[in-house]
Amino acid sequence: MMNDATYRILSGLFDAFLWGGELHGAENLPETGPAVFVSNHLGAVGPIAVVASLPLRVHPWVVSDMMDWDKAADYLRMDFVEPQLHISSPVSAWVAKAISKISVRLLRSAGCIAVHQVDHLHETYKQSVDLLAEGKFILVFPEDPSQEIDPDCQMTSFKKGFSRLGEYYYERTGCSLPFYPLAVHRESYRVKVGKPVFFMPGNQIPYERLRIKNVMEASIQEMYLEMVMNGFLGIPLRD
Repeated sequence: MMNDATYRILSGLFDAFLWGGELHGAENLPETGPAVFVSNHLGAVGPIAVVASLPLRVHPWVVSDMMDWDKAADYLRMDFVEPQLHISSPVSAWVAKAISKISVRLLRSAGCIAVHQVDHLHETYKQSVDLLAEGKFILVFPEDPSQEIDPDCQMTSFKKGFSRLGEYYYERTGCSLPFYPLAVHRESYRVKVGKPVFFMPGNQIPYERLRIKNVMEASIQEMYLEMVMNGFLGIPLRD
């Protein structure tokens, strides 16, 4: 795994060559971990924007196929090369394979967390809670790809599985885990940080999972739409 200095260099390169945006709401960022950051995805833009913008090292959740040498190329072809780069077969397969040789190594060395299918999802939670217990920061993009994208906020409804990190962390440490909403707005090159929501151990677990999911989703939608409106009106974004 790359050290923090190398990660900061990588983050700086992302900012200089791929993003170059602004961070708003930095006063809401925690001084120390642990914490879970929850963000909208916007295809490849969201992860790049967040890593480039946050002055903290994060460990992103990534679809397990993206970190698998045997599966990454096919996943990239279907999820990125053909729909976003608009490259058709058979060239798309060659491009995806070339990208995967770099991306798999990069994701693994950056300390990303593989999000497995249901049968092995416990491995994702265990690795995440281990890092949280060390005071690290986790980054999740919980949009459900099977749902339709809302044309106003450019995101789908959230899955609630990420909220289980709150209960698992509490079981391990007896402490409440904070979740921070992040909104990425592509057109204005802005990332905004919202106020945290803490896991509440006194609530019934099914309700608490849904509460965290709903609050994160609503907060990100609100921040995104605020950035849309401010950009449309030419009003500077409030911190």
